[in-house]
Amino acid sequence: MGVLAGAEPFALPGTSGAGFLLCHGFTATPAGLRGWGEHLSAAGFAVRCPLLPGHGTRWPDLNRTTWQDWYGAVREELLALRAECDEVFVGGLSMGGTLTLALAQEFGSRIAGIVLVNPSVTRLSADAKLLPLLSRVVPSIPAIANDIAKPGETELAYPRTPVRAAASLARLWKQVRAGLPKVTQPVLLLHSRVDHVVEPENSRIVLAGVSSTDVTEVVLEKSFHVATQDYDADVIFSRSVEFAHALRAGQVGA
Repeated sequence: MGVLAGAEPFALPGTSGAGFLLCHGFTATPAGLRGWGEHLSAAGFAVRCPLLPGHGTRWPDLNRTTWQDWYGAVREELLALRAECDEVFVGGLSMGGTLTLALAQEFGSRIAGIVLVNPSVTRLSADAKLLPLLSRVVPSIPAIANDIAKPGETELAYPRTPVRAAASLARLWKQVRAGLPKVTQPVLLLHSRVDHVVEPENSRIVLAGVSSTDVTEVVLEKSFHVATQDYDADVIFSRSVEFAHALRAGQVGA
């Protein structure tokens, strides 16, 4: 089966010499970040948003992939964007935020700043502890997608959550949590006050763990988990541009 209509990766031109890599979430697709990407492109940033392996087709395909596959895809896109741009920023939603943190840990100052929207680094519910066992006997569980407060908005994501892939994501969380002190770049973290997918503790862990001295926290009052398609989308878009422009102008931390 081919890629679902609307789930395709996208690349948008820029005029400023700076680039922005966007990373989508677990079971989701670039469709949920397209509005964000278009806003960044209009502001002068070259934008890339890859479709992560196992996503955008059929949910069983995701069970055939691991976090190393997803990370490899965003890493490759980052290197390509760095070859084209004089400065690169990275942003992500949910697991996209996890991948963003992983890139920040590896690339250090070669990433100018990161934007995290409802990033995930753990899951506190009891079922999370059962993932390694469940992954051996159950192929999928009910979907986590489409947590949006705004009527009429629908996330293009899988109708089931592949358990083997979810267990791999949990292993990525553990590695990223351990590496949070390696994150030194300026951070813009936006998180929803009400999120039915990623518990608020995730943002607290990130904020407490990074070594960055320039950290901005923004609470999204009107949106649920998929905030890039929700009432606060414009807040995410505008604050991302302001954050990156300020960094390029040398204003953050001054």
